Amino acid sequence: MGPADDQRGEGRSVSGGRQGTNRRRFLGLAVGTAAAAGLTACGGPGDDVKASLSTRAGSSSDTPAPTGTGTGAAATVQGENAKAGNADWQVTKAGPAQAIEGFADRVSVLPGEPFGLHVSTTAPGFTVSAYRMGWYGGARARLVWKSDRIAGKKQPTFSVDQKTRTVRTDWQRSTTVTTTDWPEGCYLLRLDTDNGTGQRFVPVTVRSRSAEGRTVVVNAVATWQAYNEWGGYNLYNGPTGGLPTRSLQVTFDRPYKYDDGAGLFLVYEAPLIALAERLGIPLAYTTGVDVAADPAALHGAVAVLSLGHDEYWSPEQRQHITAARDAGTNIAILGANCCFRRVRFEPTPLGPDRMVVCYKAAYKDDPGFKAGKPATTDFRSAPGADPESSLLGVIYDGYPVDAPYVVTNPGHWLLQGTGAKQGDSFPHLVGVEYDRVNTGFPTPHPIEILAHSPVVCEGRHSFADTAYYSAPSGAGVFASGTMRWVEALDAQGPGGGGDHGMDAHAGAFTQKVTENLLRTFAAGPTGKSHPATDNVPAVYAKH
Repeated sequence: MGPADDQRGEGRSVSGGRQGTNRRRFLGLAVGTAAAAGLTACGGPGDDVKASLSTRAGSSSDTPAPTGTGTGAAATVQGENAKAGNADWQVTKAGPAQAIEGFADRVSVLPGEPFGLHVSTTAPGFTVSAYRMGWYGGARARLVWKSDRIAGKKQPTFSVDQKTRTVRTDWQRSTTVTTTDWPEGCYLLRLDTDNGTGQRFVPVTVRSRSAEGRTVVVNAVATWQAYNEWGGYNLYNGPTGGLPTRSLQVTFDRPYKYDDGAGLFLVYEAPLIALAERLGIPLAYTTGVDVAADPAALHGAVAVLSLGHDEYWSPEQRQHITAARDAGTNIAILGANCCFRRVRFEPTPLGPDRMVVCYKAAYKDDPGFKAGKPATTDFRSAPGADPESSLLGVIYDGYPVDAPYVVTNPGHWLLQGTGAKQGDSFPHLVGVEYDRVNTGFPTPHPIEILAHSPVVCEGRHSFADTAYYSAPSGAGVFASGTMRWVEALDAQGPGGGGDHGMDAHAGAFTQKVTENLLRTFAAGPTGKSHPATDNVPAVYAKH
């Protein structure tokens, strides 16, 4: 297909919480692929998802993180997670759609910095509870702060820009939240009406002042916003349910519709954060917006983590992550379809970098492009084609698939302790989008494939690849090749239910591989200590 989007509507519903609502109907997707590569965009039926938030007995060990660089940060993570958690952090009474909802006027703040909270509610008042998300003995969150009662009001109805179809709010600030004594980390603020009619989340990141010696968690906030259909529009859909009426740019100045206001965080990011904090890995926290804005954001980091769904990047974010790799920082892509869309951040009345611009196939209509800025289309597409594989090692190959994950390199150091053997498979672990090694695109070498999983995407036979390469700088780069990797960390039981039917075996496998990855990446440039051995020709020669 050409660079034009091919609509991929996907309704996702989960059990629990609000009954009869599509709490995670966020993949009203679009695929853009390069005609020159002969890739096919696959469209198909819906795909149910549920991220389990409970603990699993018998999972990976709680031994301390590696000593040496970053040990101070490790002590901070371990000390924070030694505190008592609050298992009652979840939204259990969401209520009607407009009972209460809100957004923060900053996607992130440094510890101690304030931010504004803009809330609309039909209740006379509400409270705000700030939960830091982590491990906390399996509770997964700790209550760090709670507000006094705040007077509620129904804010004005949103408007839609006629040219860009951007949903805009003009909501007054309801309160200013100070973050004095808040530890760095990823937060969900829970809004609770005082009459019990509703609850919602508002995500915010308290980012780290320094990445020195740490593994950096990057919240994929631009992707959260791209799929946010609050107000009836996102970068995929409008009122007609398709591309002709979709937004050309979307703003952070509105609530998240999905997962009770949490956006994509709980499915694609929270399970990894819980595991990393449980292991005591020295962590730093930031967002893709902040990585783009600050060339020094990743200086001194031992590793950078891109989580389950991290599709929308600005050229500056890609430049800064590439520079980190070239300075010896390890990179882990724990999802698929990463770094696929090229976006631009612009200001709104509430502050800088609060508008995500992505015209996609209509990039010629973008005033920014006309002014000489990069086209906001797919990275692999002209003009300015720069396929994501040159950084990731793998490249996005299609949607939708649901397939077993097949181990083909069981002796690899990343698979140590999993017990996996040649040909072992884990049902449903590959999906709903996938990546592969495709040397028809720029591909770093040496690169090795750990798992080579056959898939059929709307009749087209292909493979999903888990891959690892070593960069000249000594950095190691890992790509899982499946969007379900982070979600699988919480898979448990016999399978067949939530978590796309993934079972406890998939959960234990992904946990152990991820533990090996996090511990080894935290020790320093992994491409030096664990250099890759090219095996791509041998793997693909078998087919």
